[in-house]
Amino acid sequence: MSKTKSFITEFKQFIARGNVLDMAVGVIIGGAFKAIADSLTNDILMPLLLLLTNGGADLSAWNVNVGGSVLGIGNFVSAVLNFLIMAFAVFCIVKTVNRFHRKKEAAPAPAPVPSQEEVLLTEIRDLLKERT
Repeated sequence: MSKTKSFITEFKQFIARGNVLDMAVGVIIGGAFKAIADSLTNDILMPLLLLLTNGGADLSAWNVNVGGSVLGIGNFVSAVLNFLIMAFAVFCIVKTVNRFHRKKEAAPAPAPVPSQEEVLLTEIRDLLKERT
């Protein structure tokens, strides 16, 4: 029984780590954002692309027959657009976070306040300099 309890305890510690939780949140938000990117591609960009190319058919109908095989060009173009949208969104997020960190780091640290002992020693030093 102790091996089972040890395994469960170790698993709890693993799950409680901050970076694991952050990763889980990122995966969930990424999945939700993927649905938005898919909708943007399929419901807005693709119809506009079809309008510009005088295509009245659905993008998934863009196929090329090569021998006995069918190449799904429309599905590939859709996947590439989804990737570009996701990559652009991640780029914007990373750029914003980096800008935030730079501003945070750029703020000068306040000068340390000398302790009472340091103030007294400075006064003694100054008085000794005046005597000589």
